Amino acid sequence: MQAKLTLSIDKNVIERAKHYAQQHQQSVSSLVEAYLDRISAQANRANEIQAPITEHLIGMFAAQDNGRDYKELLADIRMEKHL
Repeated sequence: MQAKLTLSIDKNVIERAKHYAQQHQQSVSSLVEAYLDRISAQANRANEIQAPITEHLIGMFAAQDNGRDYKELLADIRMEKHL
């Protein structure tokens, strides 16, 4: 579904964009759409990549610390992992 968008852009940038679009047989609108699509997709991928990592770490030492230092807990977990 297409929708209109009004942008305020420097005249020199508009002229350069029109020239670039013409050289690449595209419209300025298609260039802007492709750019916005690319940067928003990258932002979404970055969020998806980080989420599983942080979810894995949350609660890693829950209710097992007994007042012990996190370095000791981490060492114990590493030892258990390699046994």
